[in-house]
Amino acid sequence: MENFLRSKEYLGLIENGYVETKSGIEQTEMQRKRIDELKLKDMKVKNYLFQAIDRTILETILVKDTSKQIWESMKKKYEGSARVKRSHLQALRKEFETLEMKAGEGVSEYFSRVLTVANKMRTYGERMTDVIVVEKILRSLSEKFNYIVCSIEESKDIDQLSIDELQSSLIIHEQKFQRHTGEEQALKITNSEDRFNVRRRGRGAAYRGRGRSSQFYNNKATVECFKCHKLGHFQYECPSWDKEANYAELRGEEEMLLMLYVDMNHARREDVWFLDSGCSNHMCGDKSLFHVINENFRQKVKLGNNTRMDVLGKGNVKLKVNGLTHVVSDVFFVPDLKTNLLSIGQLQDKGLTILIQHGYMNIYHPEKGLIIHTEMTANRMFVLLTNSLHQKPACLYNSTPDLAYLWHCRYGHLSYKGLRTLQAKNMVHGIPQFKIPSTVCATCMIGKQHRDPIPKHNNWRATEKFQLIHADLCGPISPISNSKKRYIICFIDDFTRKAWTYFLVEKSEALHMFKRFKNYVEKEIGGYIKCLRTDRGGEFTSLKFNEYCIKHGIKRQLTAAYTPQQNGVAERKNRTTMNMVRCMLTERRIPKNLWPEAVNWTIYVLNRSPTLAVQNHTYEEAWSGIKPS
Repeated sequence: MENFLRSKEYLGLIENGYVETKSGIEQTEMQRKRIDELKLKDMKVKNYLFQAIDRTILETILVKDTSKQIWESMKKKYEGSARVKRSHLQALRKEFETLEMKAGEGVSEYFSRVLTVANKMRTYGERMTDVIVVEKILRSLSEKFNYIVCSIEESKDIDQLSIDELQSSLIIHEQKFQRHTGEEQALKITNSEDRFNVRRRGRGAAYRGRGRSSQFYNNKATVECFKCHKLGHFQYECPSWDKEANYAELRGEEEMLLMLYVDMNHARREDVWFLDSGCSNHMCGDKSLFHVINENFRQKVKLGNNTRMDVLGKGNVKLKVNGLTHVVSDVFFVPDLKTNLLSIGQLQDKGLTILIQHGYMNIYHPEKGLIIHTEMTANRMFVLLTNSLHQKPACLYNSTPDLAYLWHCRYGHLSYKGLRTLQAKNMVHGIPQFKIPSTVCATCMIGKQHRDPIPKHNNWRATEKFQLIHADLCGPISPISNSKKRYIICFIDDFTRKAWTYFLVEKSEALHMFKRFKNYVEKEIGGYIKCLRTDRGGEFTSLKFNEYCIKHGIKRQLTAAYTPQQNGVAERKNRTTMNMVRCMLTERRIPKNLWPEAVNWTIYVLNRSPTLAVQNHTYEEAWSGIKPS
């Protein structure tokens, strides 16, 4: 709106206004013409303002006569005084410093959020240069932009870098991320063209080393096949490859498992599990090996020969290895599979560490250490020999000669009095008649024990000042005060019940505040503190605090763990104080960071209030002997 009025050359009229000539004063023709022009312009400005202002707000400013009065009223409503502006600016500064790029957020969206806050700060008078905004954006980007940030900081002068240049550079890199980010795909092996990519170990796409590069062998007439030793084709194109086989023949008579499938015509070996890095999931073909199985689970598994097998369940299998029982979870039940497979990837997802080195595979548990150790076989396979546990669920029967105790257990250790009531009033069917034993159930003694209630009234009370001091620390209190205080420590004399409070930044200041309190009250009254009662907080049980109390002969009383009732005087004082503080801050709508002033006033009032602990006297009169006015 300000820009619109400036473009119409009306802003000076709003800022300066115009003065009407008082009645009785004669005006020249030029003066009257000038005043009429100003009135006309003022009416136009008022018209523009009325069109831009919401109707609910418009009704509150209709009594304003000139555009200057309307403008100043709106500024007071929404900009406020200098103190209000500072408060808004403080909130915006905090928001600006805590801004960070969210996960999945685009560069444009993040720049929009940062510039929105920066422009609001400029509105309230903050000097926000491009350098400040650029540095803020660079240090608050997500981790994927770290190397880009380093590159920009090294190659460009940040002081000369504009916000638009930075945004365009980051958007270009973001588009590259999106272009190169694709879905992860499982490794697949086919029987024709892709087989060569699996078997050509150490040659690469261009046949480095002693291999033959395709760029030099466009004419295959002189190419010799390494399988059939005939000319005219490469080894991976050899027609003698068995298209149906999924294993390669070695010089020996052993078979080699290729990815997920091996055709074994031998007897099924339930105690053999192959550790396979190409298998996407644990698989087993014997249903009897499953300890727990969900037969409603359905899925399909794609094999290396491009065929598919049905998964008819998923469950857990118990394997006994070297005397230790391991539970393998999420195992697929594939009835057509003749070999048990353990997926290396799935084991790693469970938090296990797999180390393959020098012909051995070691599997480590993060807490138990080495759990599986196996040696590579002659056909470069890692085989795990286990003892599968075929345990079926069993129903156990328990009998007891004590009929009363049996029904006591069946009813969840119901009291014998309750069982007697069920018998006498025939409240249920089937419960037999038995004699209630006189013995006590040991399980009930353990499970039903409870702590005795804490007495509400003390059996002992101090008979003189300083005989016992109660102390407790309250906090941390949010928000932090203007002086960075977060905690309150309260000291209470047991005899007079007068209280003193001090404010702390950290709990470690408790000893320093106790020294201040001790020096102050001992010089005021002329006595010495004899005993101090606190809880077992670290600020009261530190080595320095204990040494100070021993040095000055102060006896310590520490409450039992998790029993704040034993320090009830201090705990109740803290509760009463904070209740009054919250009420005062809420009623007068005072900023909450002024709570220390409210606490001081509350303690002052409580020391001059009636109480049942001290009859017919206030705390202040019981302490000083002078009735407060």
